[in-house]
Amino acid sequence: MAVKAGRVTRIGILGGTFDPIHYGHLVIAEDARVYLHLDKVLFVPAYQPPHKAQGSYSPFAHRLRMVELALAGNRHFALSLIETRLPGPSYTTDTIQALQAELGPDVELYFIMGMDSLANILSWHQPAEILRLCRIVVAERAGYQVNIAALEESLPGLRERMALIDTPELSISSTDLQRRVRCGLSIRYQTPPVIERYIRRHKLYLDDSSDAEQGRQR
Repeated sequence: MAVKAGRVTRIGILGGTFDPIHYGHLVIAEDARVYLHLDKVLFVPAYQPPHKAQGSYSPFAHRLRMVELALAGNRHFALSLIETRLPGPSYTTDTIQALQAELGPDVELYFIMGMDSLANILSWHQPAEILRLCRIVVAERAGYQVNIAALEESLPGLRERMALIDTPELSISSTDLQRRVRCGLSIRYQTPPVIERYIRRHKLYLDDSSDAEQGRQR
């Protein structure tokens, strides 16, 4: 990725399992780009999600392809495969360190997350190191109230390194989309049509046939 001469290049990072990717992810990334004047937002699919049991998520090839399809046509969004080159679980700290080394010192990184993730950041691997390595962009989310002052007692400098952005409230979750597919319910208008088609074509999330049958009978 070329660095623009004369100024620091601002790169956003949106990590996740993306199982599947949906409009909530895309809206947060776009708003972060616009509010903070980011040059690019990198979507980083987790290769080995550390907080999920192995086998509880779709194969990486499917998750990767869905991200590729969702990003097509937006020149400000790009896919990063950095975690496929890292050993062990996909910890955010390791990912950011590797991206900084890959992109160079003239790039400033902005890690994008939801308010729900901020509420749980102390459970992350080396959260203080994340603050040192990059700025944090938090999309405010209804239903999640975080006591920033209390959180800063454990993470000094949090406010200085954090930007809050006001994004449209889209209560969409990948887990719920999986459930809806299993139950035979529509996921239209929650994820791009190309992702809907991919899920149907590859019969993703249909591991529980009884749920799907119940959904069809409603």
